[in-house]
Amino acid sequence: MTEPDPPPRPVPTLLDLFLTYGRIGLIGFGGINAWARRVLVEEKRWLTDQEYAETLGLGQVLPGPNALNAAIMVGDRFHGTAGAIVGPGAMFGGPLLLLAGLAMFYDAYGDVPAVKAVLAGVAAAAAGMVLGTAAKMTQKIRPPPALLAVGLCALLAAGVFRVPLPYVVLGLAPFGILGAWRALSAK
Repeated sequence: MTEPDPPPRPVPTLLDLFLTYGRIGLIGFGGINAWARRVLVEEKRWLTDQEYAETLGLGQVLPGPNALNAAIMVGDRFHGTAGAIVGPGAMFGGPLLLLAGLAMFYDAYGDVPAVKAVLAGVAAAAAGMVLGTAAKMTQKIRPPPALLAVGLCALLAAGVFRVPLPYVVLGLAPFGILGAWRALSAK
């Protein structure tokens, strides 16, 4: 007996892309990839976990901010050049205005101990969101042991030993490609 086909995934309009990425940009301030995954995969169902992980992974190895690269790729996937402009434009427009206001606030009150404490707390929460998203993606995608080992090596190299990211990517990419190729060949 075969499993029934999953229901078709919704295809966003340009307005959907604009509103969704605008929301992601505003609620994901400081941890945008965590929110983007939650919204795009869990809420909107525009992408699967695997598709999001692949998009984000490609966005990480391309020059520029990974969230921007991923938004461009998602927008392009659904609406070509127009989507590639609308998604990231909406995602960064709201936060840009908010950041300008916060910069003026920080310039005026940055030395106040309470402001310093708030900023430290927000930074800790953002770091926790990044780690939580990584754990959630790992559980859902269930990478084979070889790819999990590459990911852990990347974490150690960049996070513990402070190896610059381009060296981590260039050094571990061949092992990741080999691991992925072997995992696909085994299927």
